Amino acid sequence: MNNKLRIVVTGLAATYPFGGVFWDYLQYVLGFRRLGHEVLYLEDTGKWCYDPSAGTFVEDGRNNAAFLSAELHRLDPSLEGHWFYRDSTGKTYGRQWRDVVSFCRSADLFLHVSASCWMREEYFAASRVAFIDSDPMYTQASIPGYLDGSLDEEARSRVDTLLQHDVFFTFGENVGASDCRIPTELFRWIPTRQPVVLDCFRDHRIPVSARRRVLTTVASWEPSEKGPVVRGVAYGGKSIEFNRFMDLPSRSVLPLELAMSGRAPRDRLTAAGWGVRDGYEVSANPWIYRDYLADSLGEWSVAKNAYVLSRSGWFSCRTACYLALSVPAVVQDTGFGRFIPTGEGLFAFNTPEEAVEAISRIESEPERHAAAAAAVAAEYFDSDMVLRQLIEDAFSSSSN
Repeated sequence: MNNKLRIVVTGLAATYPFGGVFWDYLQYVLGFRRLGHEVLYLEDTGKWCYDPSAGTFVEDGRNNAAFLSAELHRLDPSLEGHWFYRDSTGKTYGRQWRDVVSFCRSADLFLHVSASCWMREEYFAASRVAFIDSDPMYTQASIPGYLDGSLDEEARSRVDTLLQHDVFFTFGENVGASDCRIPTELFRWIPTRQPVVLDCFRDHRIPVSARRRVLTTVASWEPSEKGPVVRGVAYGGKSIEFNRFMDLPSRSVLPLELAMSGRAPRDRLTAAGWGVRDGYEVSANPWIYRDYLADSLGEWSVAKNAYVLSRSGWFSCRTACYLALSVPAVVQDTGFGRFIPTGEGLFAFNTPEEAVEAISRIESEPERHAAAAAAVAAEYFDSDMVLRQLIEDAFSSSSN
């Protein structure tokens, strides 16, 4: 295998033109390029894209393509010509399709991130096709039904397509442990993490003394799809967990602010003492989003019930960005503490009492926990380390 690889990375940065989504996928692209690899960003979902101004999904992706092109150029001008986007009408933007086909045929690694891509025959032509599960339990929910023959044809087809990949990664670092409920049949899951290109965040930190004295997060109340039911157990989204901590503002020594998208009960949250912001207001582009995270004394957030109840070990891409900005985080325990140290800069909570205690510790020693947060990001999320390990695992591991 050559030191310089040709890598395709899929994503949803045009389909959902929000700052957080952009960082989720484009840090793979930028991180691989920083390692010296030739990278193509590819977005081909077969689905309608979201229009934030209209608050709905649309067929025509021209505005979404313009967003992607502009933000890629701002991230790194050398990325011009290294992206491709196809909207639901079939119109393509960026690189010519014939060049995309040629790149995929010669690619060493095709990285299918978050089930974001309509996997065409041309994409499977890459030497190695890897899948990254960023949504543990949701991804594996169909496995029991696939095995017992109870899945409908469409769901079965999705599992069949997934089985065509060569290697499988997951953000659920606890998958396979005795206390994890996520099905492990059919696939051999290799743990991985969100790569963070540290200088994109380190160079934009705000001094602790100048930050707003508030804990923030950017979240949705509930995903549009229903939570999975796996072997008789129903798993839900964030609303279930938010409800467990609804009275937290009355007990916290610092204000708590939620930048929410979706159908959140804003009046109820406000009445309970939460500060509520519009999610799009703080994530209209990657730079507004980054500034919002940076100007926080800390993050406080719950996780989806499916991540928590399954003991997945999942860790948020957003929280990794907070840490890289030297912003400490108080986030709900999913089992990630077995793999990433907690107690300074990063806190995992199971109960309101644990959350209150962690917030108090940040309030009493903000400088100490800011420095610890940055250290956790550097040791556990640095894109150089994460992506080198991913490449090694992709080419040394078999699919099962």
